[in-house]
Amino acid sequence: MSSINTNVAAMTALKSLQMTNASLEKTQNAISTGYRVADSKDNAAYWSIATTMRSDNKALGTVQDALGLGAAKLDTTYTGLNAAIDVVDEIKAKLVAAREPGVDKAKVQAEISELQSNLTSIATAASFSGENWLSVDSGAADYSGTKDVVASFNRASDGSVSVGTISIDITSTELFDADDQSGILDTTTTTTGGGAVTVSVSTLDITAANIDDTDMDELISHVDSALQDMTTAAADIGSAAKRVDLQTDFIGNLMNAIDRGIGQLVDADMSEESTKLQALQTQQQLGIQALAIANAGAQSILSLFR
Repeated sequence: MSSINTNVAAMTALKSLQMTNASLEKTQNAISTGYRVADSKDNAAYWSIATTMRSDNKALGTVQDALGLGAAKLDTTYTGLNAAIDVVDEIKAKLVAAREPGVDKAKVQAEISELQSNLTSIATAASFSGENWLSVDSGAADYSGTKDVVASFNRASDGSVSVGTISIDITSTELFDADDQSGILDTTTTTTGGGAVTVSVSTLDITAANIDDTDMDELISHVDSALQDMTTAAADIGSAAKRVDLQTDFIGNLMNAIDRGIGQLVDADMSEESTKLQALQTQQQLGIQALAIANAGAQSILSLFR
């Protein structure tokens, strides 16, 4: 039946064209944005997952920055310890030289005093971002013998989040402690020889009265003990620095993996979308022609009234 009120063919053609236009708009959006899921209306579940993962990845980027800051502090401390070890090694050598009979101890002491001043300078200078792990004041209100480096951002299966840290004990790396002189270089010892002097590595003076061979041997032993403690401290700092480096690499790889996961969920396949675009453009043209033909069919009814 032909009707001038209801053109079924035109309605069908229009509906088909509207569907084609909707698909074409979606494909064009995917090509222009690069996403097949650009907002929640495209796919609410995938959009929600991707948004959460992007947020977590941003937090991991901050963790990576914190690890870099922690690595810098460790590197500064390690550099200071290595320099101090070289200086203490020189002091030990000077003491051994002064043990030889006939050596001018005053001249040797002058050299040792210069080295002791150098130790203080090294410990004071080994500071990064306002933190110094070699020269401390354990009596200060904000003092802590343990330093934490932010190392991870974790999301549990129930959605709860937490921050992981790497703890570093700096009590073993302290060369000087202004509060109680408990650092490696300002810890005192009292010799049992004729001089019976109470000294530390940073204050020892071999020109003190009545110092004999026993005192000298005990001073050498004290300096050597300090040297061993510093070597152990440097090894501990090196181990912590290696752990931070490994964690930094892991965080970088984890961020890349999350980016790939997000891409699998929401990124558009540009090859597929471009092929789909060409097909939809062809369908659109055919739909327009079909609608035109359907509308033209109704005009033929006029010929019946001529």
